[in-house]
Amino acid sequence: MQRRAVLIAAFTLALSGGTAWAQAYPTRPVRLVVPFAPGGAVDVLARLVGAKLGEQFGQPVIVENHAGAGGNIGADVVAKSPPDGYTILLNTNGQAITPALYRHLPFDPVNDFAAVTQLVASNLILLLSPKLPAKNFAEFAALAKAKPGVLNYGSSGIGNALHLTMEMLKEAAGLDIVAVAYRSDAQIHTALMAGDVQVALVPLATAVPLVADGRLTPLAVLTAHRTAVLPEVPTLAESGVAGFTNSGWQGFFVAAGTPAAIVDRIARDSALLLKDPDVIARLKAMAYEPVGSTPAEFTAFVAAEREKFARIVRDAHIPMQD
Repeated sequence: MQRRAVLIAAFTLALSGGTAWAQAYPTRPVRLVVPFAPGGAVDVLARLVGAKLGEQFGQPVIVENHAGAGGNIGADVVAKSPPDGYTILLNTNGQAITPALYRHLPFDPVNDFAAVTQLVASNLILLLSPKLPAKNFAEFAALAKAKPGVLNYGSSGIGNALHLTMEMLKEAAGLDIVAVAYRSDAQIHTALMAGDVQVALVPLATAVPLVADGRLTPLAVLTAHRTAVLPEVPTLAESGVAGFTNSGWQGFFVAAGTPAAIVDRIARDSALLLKDPDVIARLKAMAYEPVGSTPAEFTAFVAAEREKFARIVRDAHIPMQD
């Protein structure tokens, strides 16, 4: 009986301690690590939600870009950070691809992170360089098939979600085009405008203004239905690739071992900021859908995504990277 009382007291103390951590957190600036270069879709979202999260925290949220290695450099920064909630990773579904793609990493892509919340679901668009004489997907596909292995597409790294999705599209549409890697989708946009690559699959969020002012030619969106932000752009299904849809996501992660109370606090504040009318309007303009899942929901979702991408990597015969 005495032992039971001691255990109950210890459990109560742990709960109260966790509550105290959450109430005190944060007492200093928080780092928000973006594993891609400035100017891309992840960076844009980070600066939007980081500013709003800082207002709720009462502490600055400072965006840090650690680009390279398909997002692994930035992920490594967070994996090796103290598990105290003061270093947050904003990553894409590339976080779920890494375990299937790399043999050796300086961190464990599954066990070194705690999933916090999915911030948004994102959509993709296939863009064409204005230097190429094509106005729709059928014309582009005809050019590519007439010159197999000659045309290039912009990619943000081997095994990145954009790379995997493009490889799936190549197989579905019977295209033979070659990947050229860049550090961010912002650099891909520049390469497209210059004609250094002929086509690319990029987040719709950062492509909208470039399409709107005519700097890049839209071929198709990868959504099941046309999007409200670019209603004149057809879907891939309408363009002749039946049944092909794909979407992405972005979410917060922290180092494994971060107290659950702090993880919950970050998730709750993130869900609140996603209900802010200003944030909703700006996300809508970038074709993002706000989510704001709980840590438990996001953990289960990421696990399912890891299984999905493992199948894609295997089916696309993409070799393991060192």
